[in-house]
Amino acid sequence: MQSPIFEPRTTNIKPRVCFVTLGCKVNQTESEAMAQLFREAKYQVVESSEEADVVVVNTCTVTNTGDSKSRQVIRRMIKAHPGSVVVVMGCYAQTEPGEVLNIEGVDLVLGTQDRMQVLDWIERVKAERKPLNAVRGIWEAEEFEELPQLSEEHRTRVFLKIQEGCNQFCTYCIIPYARGPLRSRLPENAIAEARRLVEAGYPEIVLTGIHTGYYGQDLGAEWNLARLVRELVKIPGLHRLRLSSIEPMEYTPELIESIASSHKVCPHVHMPLQSGSDQVLARMRRPYSLHEYRDLLEKLHHQIPDLAVTTDIIVGFPGETEEDHASTLEFVKSCGFSAIHVFPYSKRKGTPAADYPDQVSKKLKEQRVKDLMAVARVSQEAFVRGFVGKPVEVLIEWIDPKGCALGHTPHYIQVKIPPRDDGQVWVARQLVTVILEEGHLLI
Repeated sequence: MQSPIFEPRTTNIKPRVCFVTLGCKVNQTESEAMAQLFREAKYQVVESSEEADVVVVNTCTVTNTGDSKSRQVIRRMIKAHPGSVVVVMGCYAQTEPGEVLNIEGVDLVLGTQDRMQVLDWIERVKAERKPLNAVRGIWEAEEFEELPQLSEEHRTRVFLKIQEGCNQFCTYCIIPYARGPLRSRLPENAIAEARRLVEAGYPEIVLTGIHTGYYGQDLGAEWNLARLVRELVKIPGLHRLRLSSIEPMEYTPELIESIASSHKVCPHVHMPLQSGSDQVLARMRRPYSLHEYRDLLEKLHHQIPDLAVTTDIIVGFPGETEEDHASTLEFVKSCGFSAIHVFPYSKRKGTPAADYPDQVSKKLKEQRVKDLMAVARVSQEAFVRGFVGKPVEVLIEWIDPKGCALGHTPHYIQVKIPPRDDGQVWVARQLVTVILEEGHLLI
């Protein structure tokens, strides 16, 4: 039986809402925006461990494991909050709304659009006292959905979402089906929010999206990511602008120049590789070769000295041979990545790769992950130690109980600075320059 819809505890107490967010930075950004929407409706946003009238679970569906984890979290929150309105949103909700609605205790299912209507739907669920599926077909989405601008975000760096959707359709990826076609945020809205965030005291803004490098393709010839970057760095008071993941073939000469020409743009790019084998890249339907990837790396390093390049690699993709794996190890060793995120391939129902017959065993994937992680550690240590003895600017993000400051450099090197020797304390969001020492490194 469906759990009873809550009645307010008293008419004098603000209703409470809590959020549980799974998955990527985009999901985190969207949950924060949704929290602001509830605040504007006079809700109090509380921790998930506290009593709440509304529970929002923002789900992930990037792998079958992501779906399973989402279901576990949904059930756990239903059990922990009996009588609350349970709202499930996000990518898993978008791709499998019926499956989500069949979980006993779920009251409202949203997807990855129409989220501004959530408060109206909650009232409808309370009035009708029956679950509601509010998910609309993702291919109907035509415009970027503007969510409330953040006003109570407490981190030192803040994410600015500028783009939604993906048109690439890699054979392992479900995201196009969860996020729909490419939609870009209107530049005037993105710039206006960036100005407000700078005025609110955020020293660093991170541009994010589902397929960020394709920003502007649906806005006509006048706008692209390179132009947006050039406009954003003009904002007075902005200290750092960081780009999130950009696909290799989206680094146009104009974009590279926009990154290289401003000291405000962090010399750090995330450029997914996914495999160091041309055969595997082709099976993944990735739109580049190793030669093209290496050529781009050389161009980036030529124009941006000391550039930090981080990447993603999927290990054990169907059909990956020992030769493919060895090729990946050798290619990665030659790239000088500052950090590598390694993922064992995981089947995702609904994608072509999930039905490929030549799946790699779990045991073999685990061994290949270990092989690549060993290469990744060497690569990261070599890059980071290249800055020892040099002055680096650190954005302080957190102060530990002993008074040490933790933060990142523009190259996204994590640094720990000892307590100040003048008796003062470090302050979050402060930018300080230090001579990097071995003892500062967290590797």
